[in-house]
Amino acid sequence: MDSQSLQASACCKHFTAYDLDHWNNISRLSFDAKVSKQDLADTYQPPFKRCVAEGRASGIMCAYNRVNGVPNCADYNLLTKTARGEWGFDGYIASDCDGVSIIHDIQKYALTPEDAVADVLNAGMDVNCGTYLQTYTKSAIDKKKLSESQVDRALHNIFSVRMRLGLFNGNPKQQPFGNICPDQVCTEEHKQLALQAARNGIVLLKNTNNLLPLRNSQNLSLSVIGPNANNAYVLLGNYEGPPCESVEIYTALQRYAKNASYHSGCNDGVNCTSASIGDAVEIAKRAEQVVLVMGLDSGQETEDHDREILTLPGQQEALVKAVVAASKNPVVLVLVCGGPVDVSFARDEPKIGSILWAGYPGEAGGIALAEIIFGEHNPGGKLPVTWYPKDFINVPMSDMRMRPDPSSGYPGRTYRFYKGKKVFEFGHGLSYSNYSYDFINSTPKTIHLNQSTTDYVSVSDIGADVCESLKFSARVGVANTGGMAGKHPVLLFVRPSDGVLEKQLVGFESVSLNVGQRVEVEFILSPCEHLSSANGDGDMVIEKGYRHLVVEDKEYTINIVF
Repeated sequence: MDSQSLQASACCKHFTAYDLDHWNNISRLSFDAKVSKQDLADTYQPPFKRCVAEGRASGIMCAYNRVNGVPNCADYNLLTKTARGEWGFDGYIASDCDGVSIIHDIQKYALTPEDAVADVLNAGMDVNCGTYLQTYTKSAIDKKKLSESQVDRALHNIFSVRMRLGLFNGNPKQQPFGNICPDQVCTEEHKQLALQAARNGIVLLKNTNNLLPLRNSQNLSLSVIGPNANNAYVLLGNYEGPPCESVEIYTALQRYAKNASYHSGCNDGVNCTSASIGDAVEIAKRAEQVVLVMGLDSGQETEDHDREILTLPGQQEALVKAVVAASKNPVVLVLVCGGPVDVSFARDEPKIGSILWAGYPGEAGGIALAEIIFGEHNPGGKLPVTWYPKDFINVPMSDMRMRPDPSSGYPGRTYRFYKGKKVFEFGHGLSYSNYSYDFINSTPKTIHLNQSTTDYVSVSDIGADVCESLKFSARVGVANTGGMAGKHPVLLFVRPSDGVLEKQLVGFESVSLNVGQRVEVEFILSPCEHLSSANGDGDMVIEKGYRHLVVEDKEYTINIVF
């Protein structure tokens, strides 16, 4: 295969500033996201830029919403000037399903259906998920709202990707991977990959007095309680494919503890509007060890819906508290959910010794959790988001600002800017082992930009060649000082000496370390990318002064001078 050939067409979505689905009677179909140039430049656009420039994606999906009054799919500056012109995107741009019709029918941005079709094609969109282009493109051309050259361009972009996929190369069965069958999907190698992914993603949030791992004994009496304990389907999340083999958490735990019992605790799944707390308590009383499996499911976390509470639904918290109070020993709490949940009550409860967050770990999630709980695998996952307290629901989801506003009490968003209390921090994650870190002195302490300006310089003024020459290596030593081998992610942050930015993740690397082993991890940093920030005009600038490289409790200071 040549460098232009594709085995699959990857699509980046949803472009851009698409942070609201359906909240407080505000729908994504009509929402107008008010976003500053600064937030666009350093928060909302970078993931898509990297998806195009580094991931070489061949597709982009423009989002339903408007940004500063303009529908994303009808925004020439976004689709053509930015994605194609600045980032070099050369694939197709698609609307979300019925994303063109809403520009006329709901948003009232276009006066007629033909205007909507002309708006999106003139902006640079190529293909519509839906029938609007099929129905109204010819009439838009007949009414002189659209030129045939725009249709030709759209067809060129679509068919270019299809050609790169080899869809016109003859009999599909004679092409590479043209004879893949189900039994080649569900191979042992692929099942092991699913298990590895589940293991790597599970996060140990709390482990007081090393409650975990539990002793691996067939004589251990174990009670497994909770609405997600005996449900293999919930582990898949949504938009799931058919699993090769899926095992419930309770079933997987029985492989380690034959003397196990189960109760759902909730009578209607995770909604838990009705709970059999008394029955669950009686089962817990009889067990030496209790594992609670709580959380959410794809009904709580689904498309076209935003959660309006951050606590466990219904009577789940009451169930947890009752079981914990009745248990002989500290319990293990497992959370199956995608987004954050305020479980500060569990974090602060001494009789809840351990908390594991599983996300939606897929078909092998039950096996991976059982391996971690009984010590066959050392957890090493890190939280990908900040877990906010329950009163964060008072922050309107329609407010797109990232930076805090002390004058109004607005706390900001994400680990980069949020100033409020946290249940658990972005990047938090424990292990059954301990790790130590040190920065290697070969990392430079001073970066000379050789600029004549006084306080800052624009990245665009520095130029690509100079930016490339300014790249430097930051080396971090990592040692396993505990008693168990493990896979450990090393997260490198940059923290400025002052300003509203708390910190910024600039690199991560996972290393597998045996007991007592030490390795060095190298990060290649670019001042133009990793040490810059967006100003009010959306321009990336480098300010002179100190930056601190941070790995856990270790810091290394770099001075930028002009």
